[in-house]
Amino acid sequence: MTATSHDGSTTRSAGAPARRGKAFVLTAALSTALLVGCLLSAGLGAYNIPLGDVLSSVQHRVGLGGQALDRVAESVLWNVRLPRVVLALLVGSSLGCAGALMQGVFGNPLAEPGVIGISSGAAVGAVASIALGLTFLGNWTITVCAFVSGLATVLLVYALSRSGGRTEVVTLILTGIAVNAFAGALIGLFIFFADNAQITQITFWQLGSLSQATWPKVLAVLPCAALGLLVAPFHARKLDLLALGERPARHLGVDVERLRIALVLVVALLTAAAVAVAGIISFVGLLVPHLLRMANGPGHRFLIPGSALGGALVLVVGDLAARTVADPAELPLGVLTALFGSPFFFWLLRRTRRRQGGWA
Repeated sequence: MTATSHDGSTTRSAGAPARRGKAFVLTAALSTALLVGCLLSAGLGAYNIPLGDVLSSVQHRVGLGGQALDRVAESVLWNVRLPRVVLALLVGSSLGCAGALMQGVFGNPLAEPGVIGISSGAAVGAVASIALGLTFLGNWTITVCAFVSGLATVLLVYALSRSGGRTEVVTLILTGIAVNAFAGALIGLFIFFADNAQITQITFWQLGSLSQATWPKVLAVLPCAALGLLVAPFHARKLDLLALGERPARHLGVDVERLRIALVLVVALLTAAAVAVAGIISFVGLLVPHLLRMANGPGHRFLIPGSALGGALVLVVGDLAARTVADPAELPLGVLTALFGSPFFFWLLRRTRRRQGGWA
């Protein structure tokens, strides 16, 4: 645990080494589970590929020995499975990291990108580009439309939530609910004017899925995800100071409003990119950071990268379950995360209310 003195210097308590050790163990466990999940996801499916063959093919491609598989197995692995695995890694890590940033910025475990309207705002842009048949940027059109729409939505929510130079969390969440409803109405309008093929595409997109994963889609989301994931950890110390309260953070040199704007932009970047390629996948940004916070405390030096790892693990395992549980049919990934995330969110509400003695 880290304590902060009155002059802004930091001193470490005796529990700091133990917490660092726990963080190391959690990081190693998440990394190992993620590696195993990636291998299983690459090998299992309608066309099973033994894990040894997966490793051998990967080694062959990167020039470390191994050997190429037969033509069918090689095509399934490199054209179907691996793009899907990599996309799950990018989307999951983006959502997990975005959730940790949101909860840190607003000091509330109930904050997540979907709650304040980023996901639905990005969905408006993506659905509009599909319904209107926009292709002005080729494969990047949906991504760019989702990003711009998501960014505009979060800025609108943030502006409407501010009062007297402050942003109240309850007002932010309530504003997000209103914007979510408005975004839902816009999506309904676009669906009303879309043709049957577009409606089918929009419906499957909204359910959340990685079934259309391709290497071009991976390349479309990679710059946004990489930029957001690289920038986020540099704000960990400021988020730790912000956790002490806005006034102490300001006294310790943190420009709270500038920090919030910068990180909200990072969250919009991560979430909009993820939503654009995978549809609406809820609760990952809420569930993963909160579980890690309960396991290792609120320190953001571990929480931010840990949430990225945890989010990637949830999406890789969730996608594997989505396409194997009801084989040969495939369950929508967003439906699965909502099925497991909704009960957890309800438990979180009850737990928070019980600890605070009510919301009023």
